Amino acid sequence: MPLRQSRTPKPNRPSDSSPPEAQAGAGPIGKPWHLVLRTPQQTHRLGQCVGALLRGGEVIALFGELGTGKTSLVRGMADGLLADSAAVSSPTFTLIHEYRGRLPLIHTDLYRLTASQLEDTGLGDYVDGHTVVAIEWADRWREGLPADHLEVRLSHHPPAARQALLTATGPSSARLLAELRTSLSRRRPTRVVRQSRVQSSRPRRASH
Repeated sequence: MPLRQSRTPKPNRPSDSSPPEAQAGAGPIGKPWHLVLRTPQQTHRLGQCVGALLRGGEVIALFGELGTGKTSLVRGMADGLLADSAAVSSPTFTLIHEYRGRLPLIHTDLYRLTASQLEDTGLGDYVDGHTVVAIEWADRWREGLPADHLEVRLSHHPPAARQALLTATGPSSARLLAELRTSLSRRRPTRVVRQSRVQSSRPRRASH
């Protein structure tokens, strides 16, 4: 069974050695993709499909209010990475959680952090080209996000659904988004054509 590890943050890198790929102001590549997630299971399934397609080094930046399914989506990602998804929870007390599957998954929640506290997390050390990093409340770390990341914006969709807006900001995330769209479109169930009321109410012709 894959192991779950909880880590305290690594010491932060000196400011003059910040990775060159960490740039603010990354713009979208291609058209964002909008999804309506009608059940929590669909949110989990979206994350699962993302996890199954990850190759290592991707950064998934999660945005959205409380209760929009950010942690549920990360739990699905862990499933797709063959990690222990049942162990995934919001990193409230331990800032950075690490889960081991076919790729290492780092999960962090920046909701309670101030700008000065963010400088001490060492979160940028995990953007290493191999580790998958999922960041809840990623808007708190805009200056540190790499130029190439997949943005997932979750919001409430009354009365009980959620909606997701997925945006790629670089070639790696664009590849991931394209493969995700293909994967999900293949899994859609075939629509069943039902008889209309007129058809179903017609009396059957007597057999001779």
